[in-house]
Amino acid sequence: MRVSHRRFVFYIALPCCLAALLAQAQTNNSTVPPTSDQKAEAIIQRAIDSVGGSSYLNVQTVIGRGFYTAYKDGMSQFPTRFLDYIVFPNKERTEFTSDGIRVVQTNVGDTGWNYDGATKSLNDQKAAQIEEFKRAMRTSMDNLLRGWWRKEKGVISYAGRREAGLAKRNETVRLTYPDGFWIEYEFGAKDGLPSKVIYKRTRAKADSDETEEVTEEDHLAKPITIDGVTAPFVIDHFINGQQSSRINYESVEYNRPVPDALFVKPADPKKFK
Repeated sequence: MRVSHRRFVFYIALPCCLAALLAQAQTNNSTVPPTSDQKAEAIIQRAIDSVGGSSYLNVQTVIGRGFYTAYKDGMSQFPTRFLDYIVFPNKERTEFTSDGIRVVQTNVGDTGWNYDGATKSLNDQKAAQIEEFKRAMRTSMDNLLRGWWRKEKGVISYAGRREAGLAKRNETVRLTYPDGFWIEYEFGAKDGLPSKVIYKRTRAKADSDETEEVTEEDHLAKPITIDGVTAPFVIDHFINGQQSSRINYESVEYNRPVPDALFVKPADPKKFK
């Protein structure tokens, strides 16, 4: 259970040469239409502007508080309070508290550890848990807008306009990695704000050695602007069209001090803080 805050906290310094080239082409009355990747770059740049421009470009840390609610068979379960710390580029610590018991998940790059307040135990994360964290980073909206995908030699393309409700349309950008894994990101055609993330992955079937392909989606809603940065305060996650969770933020703070000690695995679980 992880709060993927990275999916909607954005900052990136993208080159402005594309905008300049497009402006020059318009000035010269060029009839050559932009290529698919140029259009995708323009949509990404517009999204960056829509979520705050220079304000979010300077974000280095994020502290978020709110409630995480799991869904079972389409029904919401009891909400769990969370406190989430992020230090860019690759540190995250999420604390869940329910009935006075705290569970902590912490990741730093390729490493991670968990604390279980019920059993007072402290353990390194298993390979599958670390891979889940990496996938959350790889599919996040932040990954697209910050340009992490460029290091993995990903390729972006324009995937067209889609219906997004009554009289609403979304512009879609597809990111494809060399291993064939892809993610589609949707942005409001009118406001440019991030709206949806879609990808497919393979998972093990319950009580079986077989695997299955599932489609996962994040729906981003209730955008709120704080300190010049606009981010959705509600994130609904769907698996094969059925809701599996909701993240509902109460507050978000940007560029607050976050101690390095929060990400260091304690030597003694009895002294855990």
